[in-house]
Formats: sequence, C-alpha cells, structure tokens
Amino acid sequence: MVNVKKHGVILSKTDFPFESDGVLNPAVYQEGNEIHIFYRALEHGNHSTIGYCRLDGPLRVAERRTQPALSPLLDYESQGVEDARLVKIGESYYLSYTAYNGHNALGVLATSKNLKDWKRRGIIVPQITYNEFSILAMTNPYLAEKYVRFYVSKNSDKDKFMLLWDKNVVFFPRKINNKYCYFHRILPEVQLVMTETFAELTKEYWHNYFLHIEDYVALAPKYDHEISYIGGGAPPIETEEGWLVIYHGVHDVNHKHVYTACAALMDLENPAIELARLPYPLFQPDTDWELVGVVNNVVFPTGTALFDDTLYIYYGAADKCIACASLSLQELTAELVAHKAVQNK
Repeated sequence: MVNVKKHGVILSKTDFPFESDGVLNPAVYQEGNEIHIFYRALEHGNHSTIGYCRLDGPLRVAERRTQPALSPLLDYESQGVEDARLVKIGESYYLSYTAYNGHNALGVLATSKNLKDWKRRGIIVPQITYNEFSILAMTNPYLAEKYVRFYVSKNSDKDKFMLLWDKNVVFFPRKINNKYCYFHRILPEVQLVMTETFAELTKEYWHNYFLHIEDYVALAPKYDHEISYIGGGAPPIETEEGWLVIYHGVHDVNHKHVYTACAALMDLENPAIELARLPYPLFQPDTDWELVGVVNNVVFPTGTALFDDTLYIYYGAADKCIACASLSLQELTAELVAHKAVQNK
C-alpha cells in the first residue's frame, strides 16, 4: 500500500456571490514554488464559474481573486464552466473544462499565453444526439454492450436536443508523436484522442471514432472500487516507467455513489496502452469534509504539484471544498511497477 497523507481543506467557499455555495475540482499548474489554481466556483442556482487563487508552496494561499477568472460567454456554456484541467504545451496554456447549458455537458478548450487572457477554442468532443448514438450502437457490438445501458433512458423523441454527455477532458502536458493527446470520458470508460490539429475533429471523424471506439479506450472499470464507472483526473505525469495517471473511480454503496482516487501507468508513446494499475484506491472518502457535502462521499482529483519526491494531489471534496493529499512519487511508481510485474506474469 502507498502511504498517503491528507493535509485537509485548503480552499473553502466565501461570501462572494460567485462562490457562495462551494468551491471544488481545481485545475493546477506549477511554476517553481508557485501553484496556479483555477477552481470551479459554485453560486446559488447551480451556476458555475472558474475562480483563481495562487499558492506559495504546496499549501499556503498567497492570492485569491474576488471575481471569476472565467465566466460563461457562449450559448453552450450558459449554465456553467466547470471542472477545469490545465497544462502548458510549448508556449501556450491549455485549459480544458466542461461547458454546461442546462441540458448538455461537453468538453471544451480555451488557451492563453499568460493565464489571464483566454481564447475559447470550442467543443473538442463529439456532438451527437442520443438517437444518433443508438443507431451507431446497432453497428458496433462493443458500443451496445458497454455504453447503451448508461444512456438508453435519455434516448427518446422528446430529448432530441440532448447530446451525449462527454466530460473530463484532460490533456497530456506535451505532444506525443507530434499530436495533441487528451483523455475524455463517455460513460463508463476513459477514451483517448490523438490529433495533429483540432480542425480534424469533424462529424465524420467522430462517426468513425464511434464505429471503432474499442480501439480508443484507454481505461475501463476493472476493480471493485471503480466498478460503476471511471473518469479522468489530473493531467498525466511523465516518469521513466510511463505516464502516471491519477483518475477517479466510482462504485455504489447502498445505492449511492462513492468517488475514489485511483492510479495507473500508461505507455509513453502510446498512452492507450495500460501498463499497470493499482488494484485498490489510492485514497477514498474517510474524513468529515469528504463524507458530507453538496454530494456526499467524494474525492475527485484534478491536479498535482511536485516538490522534490513529494507529489501533492489537489481534489474536490464532497463537491463543497478543495483539499490536498500527498505521497512519495517514487513509492507510488514502485508500487505500480510491482503490480505491472504481477499482471504480466
């Protein structure tokens, strides 16, 4: 087992209207000793914006803005901008987040040169109705077996405006084989996209993607703590042993979801290939701030920072606050490699 230390809550809601109901699920980018955090801020009526704070070191809040860093601007994000992740590729910062308009939740991208001025790049996941999805499932047995049970209840004539929800877009921090690489999540699995340009992501591209979706699945539910479904977490960390992926897993207890933090290793050149995975949660809800909140029993990891060998994992706790846990990166990778050896026997 990996030794994990929980440091408690580092960011809570305030009296400012835009974050008066909670703060959660932070995007994290580290520059030396400074950590930039773009977190989901929740106001009354379930409207979300992205707030900003800066840490000096892994835990001390040095700056916190009193206004959102990003607010809804476009129709497809009119109800909220949610659950961002952040990486830097070349000279640009890539902020992926979920755009919600009250009906549809879709992964989108914004970029910046300075972490202040953001340019919306648009939706980078498929825009497909449930009816269209159902038709595609008839031609791909993998879709029918794995996916239809999560969406069949929404596949009706009165829901033609509903699109297939696709969340948890998480970019890798560099191009791989000259391609942008990112995870996204259509329940219940985590899928991978590799593309040279975002212009390639046409309706025809996604149609072909669904017809062969089994080729793009990077992680699927495997163990009891993630058996219901899984989703992307923090941006992958490049190590000698492979891409370290911190993700979230969900299982049911007494008909209620429990969210846990999980870890896996993916191949450096083809991150659709899973090399190893912990057969137990990295950590799970067991403190008051994780067990009780807007949504109970949730740890939702979305960002990391590395200080020497100590990896700090920032996560949303019970959808009401932001907390942090830490562990030894060397110990975690060694534990994963040990399970890699067992799996390959």
